[in-house]
Amino acid sequence: MDLYVLAVESTDALTAWELLRQGGPMVWVLLLVSAFGVTAFLERLLYYHRAQINASEFMAGVRTVLKNDNVVEAVAICDATPGPVARMAKLGILNREQTHDRLKELLDDHSRAEVPRLEKRLNMLGTIAQIAPLLGLLGTVLGFIQIFQGVWLKGNWVLANDLAGGIWQGLVCMALGLAIAIPCTIAFNYLVGRKDDIALDIEKSNAELLNILAFELASLNINLGPKVNQDVNNDIGQRSVDQ
Repeated sequence: MDLYVLAVESTDALTAWELLRQGGPMVWVLLLVSAFGVTAFLERLLYYHRAQINASEFMAGVRTVLKNDNVVEAVAICDATPGPVARMAKLGILNREQTHDRLKELLDDHSRAEVPRLEKRLNMLGTIAQIAPLLGLLGTVLGFIQIFQGVWLKGNWVLANDLAGGIWQGLVCMALGLAIAIPCTIAFNYLVGRKDDIALDIEKSNAELLNILAFELASLNINLGPKVNQDVNNDIGQRSVDQ
């Protein structure tokens, strides 16, 4: 059976808004998804910008204050500094009278609790990057269903305008889905890198804080509590035996 398509010339230029309207109802779903993606990216970007500090400089300041036996000022510095590194430092200072092993366990537990905070909304952004092309493909399939439905209803003689709507819908949806997925993928990988940097700062700062509380201050005879001093003495004695 022969199929004849009658072309209809059109000289009207489409604006961006009119072009999106050609994509059918799936365009609105894609635009909604993109709005969630932008919101998640901006929220995480601001959170990481606030949470990521110069950890080395911060810990140097805390060390200096603690060496002067000014615990209150050290806690005040932690309160005035945003981010998980400062929260971990404050936790260690307030629990400085614990044994070395107990203090290490406490810091490790709270470090693991910080990970979900850092990863919050990252999964949503990664999911959007994955499903946006699929939503675009779904819009394309719906467009082709519209095309073949028109061919089935019209029979042999089909006007180009009857086919153009479905073609427009398919192409617009696919293009929009890719346009959303590409920047979302880039944003997701960028934020994961920022999150890993902050997690590494937490790990290094915890190790440095333990060294400050358990060894450096103890060597200066600063009273950190009998439990820590006893643990440090035992640790130093064990090192002497090993040597």
